[in-house]
Amino acid sequence: MKAALERWLLRRWYGDVAPGPVLRLLSLVYGALLRRRQAAFANGARQVQHLPVPVLVIGNLVAGGAGKTPLAIALARALARRGWKPGIASRGHGRRGKGPTWAHPDSDPADCGDEPLLIARQTGLPVAVDSDRVAAARRLVEAGCNLVIADDGLQHLRLGRDVEIEVRDGERRLGNGRLLPAGPLREPAGRAVDFRVINGGDAAGDDWRMDLRLGDARPLGPGEPRPLGLFAPGPVHAIAGIGNPGRFFQALRAAGLEVLEHAFPDHHAYRAGELEFSPPAPRLMTEKDAVKCTGFGLRDAWTVPAVAELPDAFVDAVNDRLAAARREPNPGTHP
Repeated sequence: MKAALERWLLRRWYGDVAPGPVLRLLSLVYGALLRRRQAAFANGARQVQHLPVPVLVIGNLVAGGAGKTPLAIALARALARRGWKPGIASRGHGRRGKGPTWAHPDSDPADCGDEPLLIARQTGLPVAVDSDRVAAARRLVEAGCNLVIADDGLQHLRLGRDVEIEVRDGERRLGNGRLLPAGPLREPAGRAVDFRVINGGDAAGDDWRMDLRLGDARPLGPGEPRPLGLFAPGPVHAIAGIGNPGRFFQALRAAGLEVLEHAFPDHHAYRAGELEFSPPAPRLMTEKDAVKCTGFGLRDAWTVPAVAELPDAFVDAVNDRLAAARREPNPGTHP
């Protein structure tokens, strides 16, 4: 049901079907509520919470994925190499609970969320998960982080920020340009940000380009990594429960593989029986999906990492902006 609704909306947001009058009316209501919320922060009726360390917010203007998590991982690693002690604050969308927790490499994704778990495994950095992003950020400061990276927090105005980065899908862009639910926009397209990153598309003006490069496939069970070329010509079963599954499928085809597509809703909670397909063939999935499927005992199942490639000049520019806002916290300990 959820997948069918998602496909129905995507045709109206990015396809050739115009949104109907009910969706357009709901979009007007959403816009009015959004302006009311923004005004509450602008006039001081709701308070912005500032931290004693710089805060970097990564997000997008559209509902769904645009490449925020790969960018957060790549930036966290790059800034750590430049001497920062970053921590990542996340809401942990799709997890069972709402209370505070830490995402560790061995955490259960149902407890912390698939994206926080992936970030923890890829970076080895502190990842605080809480439905209250401000509380998560404060816990990172208490743990000794001198930089907070908020994953998917562009619209969370209560958390004060020093640098904002918008990630935009280079293919889908802003869709039909309408606000939810008639279109994909969480807020109007004219929003000013410090940096805009285009994932896999042409970057014009002050925008920066990011490319996602697929690495060698790694087995979900014991075994050695395998170059994607060894799966050619295929077929392979491609599994993706991300914001834009088509991007993963296209990347596999670009590697020379015949792809049998299996798209699931974003943050899908998999069950082992859902991943049995015919004809028998290797199963390739994104890392975000794989963290939820490692305990299923699947044979011939592989995860394909996607590494964000960023211009050094972009990382330098972000680093310089953060350095200008640097504030040292009290010493703490890694959770």
